[in-house]
Amino acid sequence: MTWMGRMPLATAHRPAPQHERPVETEFRPRQSIDVWRAVRPQQRGGQDPSQTSTAGVIWRAVRTPQGVATVAIRPERTRTRAAAWGPGADWALEQLPRLCGADDDPTGFDASRHPLVAAVHRRHGDLRMGATDLVFDALASSIFEQKVTGMQAFGAWRAILTWFGERAPGPTPRPMFAPPGDWNLVPSWGWHRAGLEPPQSRTVVEAARRRAAIERAASQAETGADRDRVLTSLRGVGVWTAAETRIRAFGDADAVSFGDFHLAHEVGYALTGSRVDDDGMRALLEPWAGHRQRVIRLIGLSGAREPRRAPRLHPEDHRSR
Repeated sequence: MTWMGRMPLATAHRPAPQHERPVETEFRPRQSIDVWRAVRPQQRGGQDPSQTSTAGVIWRAVRTPQGVATVAIRPERTRTRAAAWGPGADWALEQLPRLCGADDDPTGFDASRHPLVAAVHRRHGDLRMGATDLVFDALASSIFEQKVTGMQAFGAWRAILTWFGERAPGPTPRPMFAPPGDWNLVPSWGWHRAGLEPPQSRTVVEAARRRAAIERAASQAETGADRDRVLTSLRGVGVWTAAETRIRAFGDADAVSFGDFHLAHEVGYALTGSRVDDDGMRALLEPWAGHRQRVIRLIGLSGAREPRRAPRLHPEDHRSR
């Protein structure tokens, strides 16, 4: 039975004829990997037009160095099967193991340093960090999320990709869109209508002018600190945005998003029962240097949550009424 025959296509949108036959592959990792938890964090909200999940399949619309591709990923017990459509299909399937977390090396990680981390690690020892290797799109999505609520950022991401992105090839379960090929072509009214705040839209546009240099320098950098220097050289990009980009694009198991509104509080509460600030979080995570993001992911899986004290942040709307 072919891959196409096994897909739930009742609501699928038929692709153009040149994309009807997918390229297929399967990935058998050397050790157990939770593919779902490696790939799902790349999704920007429930209505992300570039990633969705349905009937046991993760669908992604991406802009690869070879062009747009749609990739459908079906994790199974001992293997992961995938099919891809579009001019970037070969690149997407070659990159699949990294997306699924195959290159994330937990060697040297000592979960026993804290009982909560150890307990969660026993249940989720197959947790791995997935990497997209798509530097600029990871940077752009991180910029969208600067200093706003997730609802506002995800809504703007959905609008910009739907209006100015490229329609994904293949039998996607709903219309899907890859990020724009040239973010500079998004008109000012597009940012405004999408509800993205002016500082963020300006940062994306200015960064897009240096896209090739950013992607080359960040990809060639040897350490997280080197990548931070590349990314923070851009006006409007600080340590939080650089860390988020490293996590999404490179699966950086050590990156920490300092400056996050909630993160330090959550880490402090989980590890000590009390809130801490960024300096306190840095000290708490230091024993796991090299694996600090891994610890943060495990804390997220622990269910340890400090009761919310601050009022919900009300999204600002800069659009005329």
